[in-house]
Amino acid sequence: MVKREYSTADIIEHIADLWQPLNEEQRAILANDFTIQRFRKNETIYCEGEKATHIMCLLSGKVKIVKDGVGGRTQIIRVIKPVEYFAYRAYFADEEYVTAAAAFEPSVICMIPMKTITRLIGENHQLAMFFIKQLSKDLGIADERTVSLTQKHIRGRLAEALLFLKENYGVEEDESTLSIYLSREDLANLSNMTTSNAIRTLSIFASEKLIAIDGRKIKLIDEDRLRKISKIG
Repeated sequence: MVKREYSTADIIEHIADLWQPLNEEQRAILANDFTIQRFRKNETIYCEGEKATHIMCLLSGKVKIVKDGVGGRTQIIRVIKPVEYFAYRAYFADEEYVTAAAAFEPSVICMIPMKTITRLIGENHQLAMFFIKQLSKDLGIADERTVSLTQKHIRGRLAEALLFLKENYGVEEDESTLSIYLSREDLANLSNMTTSNAIRTLSIFASEKLIAIDGRKIKLIDEDRLRKISKIG
């Protein structure tokens, strides 16, 4: 695959919602400070316990936000899709990262120093409101995920995870095959279950003609029933 080269204009187009509130002087400051980093599949982007220094915007690829839990089990907290911002909450909270991030697949990320962001926020109230809205949305998503992962049974959690992946990453040209291919371990970590439970429940879903499985490809056959299973938990 040929690597796409991102021009300054390309990057500005991707971060338009952050760029738009700024005046010309502020835009010049931002344009002078962002950089591009590329990450290989499964490469770590940041680690738990590290100091937060940059806000990150995913330009292409797929990223998972994870946290190690009891007994060394990993939980996928969030999945990031283009074009979303992440990795900045810890800086605003004046703490180190409480999660880690890794690339599901080769990914390109725009990195902006948080010192630049805080300077611009101090000069521009609209930009401050942008981050308030971003953090508020993330908190709402986290609240919903907490209820789902702690109160739903295995079938409900896995059905929700499959629908969650569709909503975040979409489907292929057939309009039903998920456009993200997760390992069974990653799917289990997203659904808060063991890998063996994820494999078994996927097989049951396939036998019930809810989904079709081809290696790591998962095709949603009966989305309405999956939504019912997700809803009743």
